[in-house]
Amino acid sequence: MSEEVPAPARLPTIGAEEATALAGEVGLAPQLASLNVFRVLLHQPRAARATADLLLELLSGRALDHRSRELAIMRIGWATGSEYEWTQHWTLARQLFGCGEEDLLAVRDWERSDRLGERDRAVLAATDETLSAGALSAATFARCRETLGGDAAVVELVLAIGLWRAVSELTRSLAVPLEDGVASWPPDGRCPP
Repeated sequence: MSEEVPAPARLPTIGAEEATALAGEVGLAPQLASLNVFRVLLHQPRAARATADLLLELLSGRALDHRSRELAIMRIGWATGSEYEWTQHWTLARQLFGCGEEDLLAVRDWERSDRLGERDRAVLAATDETLSAGALSAATFARCRETLGGDAAVVELVLAIGLWRAVSELTRSLAVPLEDGVASWPPDGRCPP
């Protein structure tokens, strides 16, 4: 496998001090303003704040469990080739949300994996269907409703898939660089075909 060369950034990454100041003006948490994705999004501060609000709400895990959300995000990162999304959530999923490395790697080829349970498979089927067709089939909707435990979790799943798909499109379209010192496509550098 040849080493992937990152695309040059298409927009300048706003400097740390300016990003913190812009974030403060719109009430965006300073910790978020330190991330490259927000240092690019802050070219439009109000949109950065609105995006952060929805991201943080969905990360709270009020209805959809953390594992299901992170598996969906990792699948989106892999299926869309979003190095930034895969890399960021590789760390978050493992360190903050307790997802195992082998389970995260299983999303690469989840249909053939024996590591994933019925709930995981329902979430990943929903993710792939939404990515390919733009919507859940009736059968997948029913399967998610049953395995996730109700309507609120399904709403959060569909929102999460849509939002992190948008993040994938944003990071790829604007060539948002990885954070300094972060390795590409953890844990093994393998990127999607």
